[in-house]
Amino acid sequence: MTAIADTIIIRRAGAADASVLARLAALDSAAVPGPESLIAEIDGAPVAALDLADGHVVADPFAPTADVVELLRLRASRVRGTHGRRPGARTLARRPLAGISARA
Repeated sequence: MTAIADTIIIRRAGAADASVLARLAALDSAAVPGPESLIAEIDGAPVAALDLADGHVVADPFAPTADVVELLRLRASRVRGTHGRRPGARTLARRPLAGISARA
């Protein structure tokens, strides 16, 4: 049995990451994500990025990134404050369960 020991880091892109975003976009033959992006790294190597403004993703086609892209999307939903809900979805108010006293 082989153990998987990859370290995955998802972080916000900074000013110094312009070349990282450009490199990933060139590898993916896609538009460069904007400065408000998240970058996913595997063992310290950037492999994918997600633009927080429009949600488009660029990824290294020579690396297995499907799972990492899903992690980027999940993290982006939390950064945007939707916590995985559809935009505009209503949140039900919490109420005490029947038979449970609200007193401490």
